[in-house]
This record gives sequence, structure tokens and C-alpha cells, in this order.
Amino acid sequence: MKLHNTYTGAIEEFKPIEDNKVKMYVCGPTVYDNAHLGHARCYITWDVLYRYLKFKGYDVTYCRNVTDVDDKILKKAEKENKTPEEVSKYWYNRFSDSMNALNNLKPDIEPFATKTLGEMIAMNKDLISKGFAYEVNGDVYFRVKKFGKYGSLSGQPIDQLESGARIEVGEQKEDPLDFALWKKDEKFGYNSPWGIGRPGWHIECSAMSRKYLGKTIDIHAGGADLIFPHHENEIAQSECANGCKFVNYWLHNGFVTINKEKMSKSLGNFLTIDDLLKNYDSNTIRFFILTNHYRMPVEFSDEALLSAQAGVKRMLNAKGKVNENINITEFEEYKAFVNAMDDDLNTSKALAVLFDLTNKANKNVDYAYTLLYKLATTLGFTFEKATLSEEELQETITKINLELGENYSSMEDIIEKRKAARLEKDWNTADKIRIALDNAGIVLKDSKEGTTWELK
Repeated sequence: MKLHNTYTGAIEEFKPIEDNKVKMYVCGPTVYDNAHLGHARCYITWDVLYRYLKFKGYDVTYCRNVTDVDDKILKKAEKENKTPEEVSKYWYNRFSDSMNALNNLKPDIEPFATKTLGEMIAMNKDLISKGFAYEVNGDVYFRVKKFGKYGSLSGQPIDQLESGARIEVGEQKEDPLDFALWKKDEKFGYNSPWGIGRPGWHIECSAMSRKYLGKTIDIHAGGADLIFPHHENEIAQSECANGCKFVNYWLHNGFVTINKEKMSKSLGNFLTIDDLLKNYDSNTIRFFILTNHYRMPVEFSDEALLSAQAGVKRMLNAKGKVNENINITEFEEYKAFVNAMDDDLNTSKALAVLFDLTNKANKNVDYAYTLLYKLATTLGFTFEKATLSEEELQETITKINLELGENYSSMEDIIEKRKAARLEKDWNTADKIRIALDNAGIVLKDSKEGTTWELK
């Protein structure tokens, strides 16, 4: 299996530190607002890596942190007259719901920054005692120029970084390049050897990955926007505190763009996952993300999602049943899928294998559906039909009644009315019902056995 290592800029053979064990850390959300399509791209990508490593037989420990102390959280708390804990808890729950709705597996470990403060303080003390950090009036800064390899991940020479560096109002750095490990904050802070304050963003991930995975880990992943300064700073503080290499493989996913611009909250051009799921199911969003190589930018458009939706329907409507007695490793399609995924997670080639299997399943090739099901679920697709709760079903029927000006009590009543209209050649009524159902996200399936309905 080969992966592109951002640190070396090369595609390298993946060799874990310990035989069959993989320690994988992914930078998680700062919980202060809705997750958007950019987050979906990031966390679906690393969900697929997690699933595929397990598929390959590795014993994976996947750690993804939660940043629940941050300037953005504090600003929102003040604006809404809430505590930071209330804000972060609410948005963490929303984030978790979004990840679940996308069929992302929960990480093995999901530490919160506020629960790991002791480890952050200990790491800062280590850095100060070794001369890599210093305290000024309650703030603690890292001495960037003491770490000779600084800039290696992002490929930015120190002199270029110096030309763009500056000291913000209120900062008391020795050097403009130095970054905060701890910030004085008497209003929202925590006790520390340097007074009441809170951690800098970068030290959080270093402390959490060290606590839960160890000083040197196999894989550290995240969005390309984190390469500098976040991951660059993580390397500096971790290697200086721990006295050893921090990460063996750095992996980064590309941006999601709209009209060639990166999708982000600051630009105001983001689409939330919740909004997307009103129009497209999780399989469609996953398909859209995986159509492109994870390191490349993904250009968002409704056309692209509609194309993904059609592709997913074609795959999930394949004929067949799973036969557990089939050894999938014997078949050429399995080998082609593995070769694609082993080539730096080439998911677009892997999807091409799934479509080949879809065609074969529909031609009644006996092994094809079993192979399709097992390989597609490895990528996180779910073959289960979406369902509605009783409450959601009643809401849907109410919506259809409002559009039609009727008072149907069940979906079966609506289907019977459409059937009667078609028998009477009342095409106007039949079409109105079909359109109302379509607008409510309901698809009718006509067969010899009768008419059934399902969600789009």
C-alpha cells in the first residue's frame, strides 16, 4: 500500500511502526457552527482510509480530537449570552449527528481539548525547561528559530516566513515568528503555572496525540489548509518536547471549491451538511467526494451531485444477494479494487471497478453482487434503503396533502388514488400526485406485484 506523504512530497510504501498496528490521528472540528461540505470531504476521506486499513487487516486506532476551547467559541458564547461549554456541547452534538448521517464511523478515541489541559500544561513546561519556549506575563510562546527543521512540511524557507511575520497588538514575542502555546485569559481561562489562561490551538493536537497514541505515530491527516501553520507548528513543538520524530506519514485532502474558490465559513460560500442532506442522501455525497482523488480540489455543483446521485442509484439497484460462501479475494475485480486503493487511495478507479461489478450483477454473474456489496461497503456506502419514522411519515403526508389540497391519511391511500386515476385515464390527477410525491422525496416503484414507495 502506497500513500502520498506531504512531508517528503513523495508517494511512499506504507509501513506501520508496529507490525500490524496503525496509529492514526485526524484533526477534528472546532465546535461552534454547522459542519459544511468541506468538513464532509475531509471526514469522508479519512473515514474511507480508516475503513480500508481495517479491510486490509490492520489493527487501527483512530483518534480525532474535538476543539472545544477557541476564540470562535468564546465569541459565540458572548454573542448568545451562553457559557463556552453550552456552545461547544450543542455544536459537538450537531457535528456528531452530521457525521452519523454521512455514515462515517465514529473514531476509536475522540478526546476533548478541555479534558486534556493537564497534558498540554505538562508539554508546555517541558518546552520551557528545554529552552524551546518562554513565558511573558501569562503568555507562553514557542521559539520557532530554535527548531531547525521549521518550514519542512509546508516547504517554506524561514526567510520567506520572516518577511510575512508580524506581532499582533497585545503580543509580547521575542520574535514575530514565535507562536502561542498558552494565552492569558482571566475571563474564560483555566489555572496554570503561568496564571489563568487557555491553550493555543496547536498545542492541543500535540498533547492529545501524545496522550492517546504515543510520541511517534503512523499517520496524521487533515485538510490541506492545516499544513501551515497548524501542522507545521505541531511538528515543531512535538519533536522538541518529545525528542523524537512525531509523524511518519502526513496526509492532506484537497479543498472543496465553489466557482474555483475554497469553501469556507469566512468566505460565506459554504453549504452545510444538513442542508445538503435535504436534497441528496449520504451515499450521493460520498460518491461525489470519492469520484475525485482525495488530494485534488473538488468543484461543487448541483450537476456534479445529480450525476453522483444517478451513479449511486445504478450501483445500489444492482440485482442479487450476498453469498457469504464466496471468497472474494479469488476474483480479478477484487484485485483491481485493491490495486486502485493501494495506489494512494485512488477511489475513482475503485468506483470504476464497482460499476463493472454492477453491470455483471445485472447480467446475473453469480459472484458479482457479493463482491459489489463487500467492496462498496468498504468505501462506506450503505445498501440499506432510507426509512422514515412515524412522525416523519406523517409530516410527509401532510406536505403532500397541502400540495394536492387533499386529506389522505396514509401513503397507501395516496397510491390507491393514483392507481384509480390511471385506470380512469385521469392523467392530470395521476401526474399531480406523482409530482407531489416527487417534491416530498418519494419515489413510486410499479411492478407486477403492485406499487410500492421508497425515499429518493
